[in-house]
Amino acid sequence: MRLRKNPWVLYALSLLFIPLAWRRGNSLFEWAAYEAIFYIILPLLLARLLGFKPGELGFQPGRKEGYRWFAVFFLISIPISLYGTTVPSMKNYYPIFSYSGWGDFLLKEIVVGVMMLSHEAFYRGILLFPLAEKNEWLAIFAQDIPYTLVHIGKPGIEIPYAFFAGILFAKMDLKGRSFLPSFLLHWLGSAFFDVLCVLL
Repeated sequence: MRLRKNPWVLYALSLLFIPLAWRRGNSLFEWAAYEAIFYIILPLLLARLLGFKPGELGFQPGRKEGYRWFAVFFLISIPISLYGTTVPSMKNYYPIFSYSGWGDFLLKEIVVGVMMLSHEAFYRGILLFPLAEKNEWLAIFAQDIPYTLVHIGKPGIEIPYAFFAGILFAKMDLKGRSFLPSFLLHWLGSAFFDVLCVLL
């Protein structure tokens, strides 16, 4: 088997990082550090060893089309988020951190942003883009299945939501040639929902 620039080799080896990324440590900061290491830094090094350039993995600003879709999906997410605050399991689970005031809340939302960046760089970047060069829909489902599975343990409503969001995020990012639109959507949508859970 040819290893250099083989998307399936990159995909298979990258999957091994998933359980390592979910070592939560003793704080939100440690959890974010684990995810940055095992979802971005080490997979990027692996990809580089296999001959992939960062731009081939979605690590680039991308095209305007992706950001247009981000704006549309963010607007659609607002009523969904408002509905989510009426679901007791969601309201009790989020935010995923405790906080002592609005300054601490903002700091921890930035840390959550690091986690969201790690997720999107991994699932919608490293797992998606190389495979999509061979078969777009196969790549979309190949990244979406493990992405959905890592949501097990969260409120049950998140499992189907994650599955469909993973497909939409992937299509948006492929159109934009970057995972940054899905990162912005994931992070800003999450932060918006956390604020709603605190205020409502």
